[in-house]
Amino acid sequence: MRGTLAGRITLVCLAVAGVAVIVAGLVAARLVRTTADNALQSSLAAQADVVASQLDETGIGNRLGVGKVADVVRGQGISVVVRRAGGQALGDAVAVQAATKLGLGANRSGRVTVGGAQYLVETRVVGTRGAAFALVLPARNAETTQRALVRNILLALGIGLLVAAAAGFVSGRLLGRPLRRAAAAAGSLRAGRRDVRVPVEGPREVAEVAGSLNSLADALAVSEARQREFLLSVSHELRTPLTAVTGFAEAIADGVAAGPEARRAGQTIQREAQRLERLVTDLLELARLGADEFRLDVASVDLGALVRDCAEVWQLRCAREQVRLSVTAPSSPVRVPADARRLRQVVDGLAENALRVTPAGAPMVFSLTVSGTSAELSVRDGGPGLAPEDYPVAFERGVLNARYRDRRPVGSGIGLALVHGLVTRMGATLTAGPAPEGGAAFTMTFPLADVSAP
Repeated sequence: MRGTLAGRITLVCLAVAGVAVIVAGLVAARLVRTTADNALQSSLAAQADVVASQLDETGIGNRLGVGKVADVVRGQGISVVVRRAGGQALGDAVAVQAATKLGLGANRSGRVTVGGAQYLVETRVVGTRGAAFALVLPARNAETTQRALVRNILLALGIGLLVAAAAGFVSGRLLGRPLRRAAAAAGSLRAGRRDVRVPVEGPREVAEVAGSLNSLADALAVSEARQREFLLSVSHELRTPLTAVTGFAEAIADGVAAGPEARRAGQTIQREAQRLERLVTDLLELARLGADEFRLDVASVDLGALVRDCAEVWQLRCAREQVRLSVTAPSSPVRVPADARRLRQVVDGLAENALRVTPAGAPMVFSLTVSGTSAELSVRDGGPGLAPEDYPVAFERGVLNARYRDRRPVGSGIGLALVHGLVTRMGATLTAGPAPEGGAAFTMTFPLADVSAP
């Protein structure tokens, strides 16, 4: 099982505290040991200087005899070695060896090893006749200091680990509280609630998680609202042809429509069935746009030739609706990378939307211009146009259908979303804006094809 955040933070704090105490203890041990040895050597040297000031050349002090001096320093664990002028060194055998090894003929300070043990030695010369003495101190203090230091390190480690465990547990609980709230809110979102919000508080990273979760809840609410609007618009669009098909089919079945009436009923059923088929096809293609199996056959396409071919077809339809169709395009080829079949579908879809809202006598325009390294193909109309706030959302599914279906002839709201997806997949851009003719303009911008490429 995965550990909790509080548990992991506690373990990290314990590990950091433990490593810090151990490293600090090891460094301090060496420093303390060196400092202690130097302090002991300095203290021994000071005592040797004091003793030297109390002795004369014969080793008999004018104020303190050597025997009394030896008794004083021996109480501190220090051995005294004395050598009178012309005589031998007297004192403890091991101390005599240590003093002799360092040398009694001069004032010296040092550390010597005798029999595997270390000793601190201070030698002093008294007078001018060669009398000398030495103070010898076993260096056992280092081991004692080291044992005491280990105990102190262990004590500090234990205290540090306890403090680190408490701090880690408290920090983990404090950090985990907003995360637990965020997890609970995510569970509510998964259950279908969209009104849940998480307080944006705590450290920056935790606050970012809460803010992102709140943004996700808002986005889901907006997305589901648009989905409901889209379903309503599609349902409304399906209901009209289905009503006509059902009504005329019942008339034929009941014998109400016979002869020429039956023929007209059949034609109406066929026309509405084709409308339903186009709607279902648009829905399927829109659903496949984001899938990997949706493929485009992109090649070099002459936009000028495509616009002129489209104009030949739409000229007849515009004439039936008494709409003036005009075409502006360069005489030279304008080649862009695109799928010719899908591009023709896009132009036809935009033209159908434009013709639906263009009144008799008003213009509809196919315009192709070249600027720099790009080409722009626009379909414009002289209809009522859109409100300024509607152009940015014109390609969202069902938005325009929901806003204008009670005021003007509109489509299902799928066509513009479909053409936008197709144009985007071909590497171009599609924008909407007001047209000089008074209606709306839908403009596709393509990069020019590299004519030097094979």
